[in-house]
Amino acid sequence: MMRLINCYSELSVQVSESSSCSSYKNVSSCVSPNIVIPSIQTAAMNLYKTTLSTGTDHLITVTWCRNATTQGLQINSGDDPTTGFRLNTSSRFFRKKKGSKAFEINNTKFEVFYDLSSAEYDVGAEPVDGYYVLVMVDSELALFLGDMAEETVGKKVKTNKQIGKFSLLSRREHFYGNKLYATKARFSDAGTCHDIVIQCTGNDDGVKYPSLSVYIDKHVVIRVKRLRWNFRGNQTIFVDGLSVDLMWDVHDWFFNTGSGSGYGSGSGHGVFLFKTRNGLDSRLWLEDKGKKKEFSLLIYATRS
Repeated sequence: MMRLINCYSELSVQVSESSSCSSYKNVSSCVSPNIVIPSIQTAAMNLYKTTLSTGTDHLITVTWCRNATTQGLQINSGDDPTTGFRLNTSSRFFRKKKGSKAFEINNTKFEVFYDLSSAEYDVGAEPVDGYYVLVMVDSELALFLGDMAEETVGKKVKTNKQIGKFSLLSRREHFYGNKLYATKARFSDAGTCHDIVIQCTGNDDGVKYPSLSVYIDKHVVIRVKRLRWNFRGNQTIFVDGLSVDLMWDVHDWFFNTGSGSGYGSGSGHGVFLFKTRNGLDSRLWLEDKGKKKEFSLLIYATRS
């Protein structure tokens, strides 16, 4: 990712705050009318930090994935390459969409309780309704996800059990499609959920040169013209009172494979990074060793 930093300039854009969190189905209202179908999210990897009542911290990675034949979930702990929990929710291969599983990683006991039997999906790999996922660490509730989670917590966790504190540190999403990538993000625990749309235009849209536009809550925060020459860059925007570094690298869209001079002649993926910045530090992408938590959203956009 460090190659993203090589040729950045500092710019600043204010984004108006919004309390709404609309469906991806409505993203066409802020983009060109001839482009209305968002690309498909094929994977979403969420990294959570949970702190138990003992003061022990654990990093838990929850990954939702999807392809033409499979839709699934896996859960890992920290940097351990071992997949502690794996579930294929495709009815063709795996019919048990409700249950539990216990496993051990680095002498720590994990228990996963889940119910995806009534889960509803929109256009992405993650369910949006009708599900829950609970993770217990050493008999303490460490993570709970889903709209059915609160009710289930009361049933699964006895009154004498402790409940740890958890928060989302980073999110990585993979998209496959053409020209329009739509997602959502909350840049802080106290912030609102924002709609993010990345739109690319080319010769077939009546545009002489390929261009890139990024929207947050239907407001344009960057517009890059002559994208073939400006394939890397950054701007600083402000969301919910936070400084957010927005970085893009679409070099491989144009130069990953040989011939062709138009938009999308390359077969690689574009990379978009949203990262909150602590304080008033004007330096870009430096590790902050302070106590204030940062959030990052990394989008891999592969063109069809």
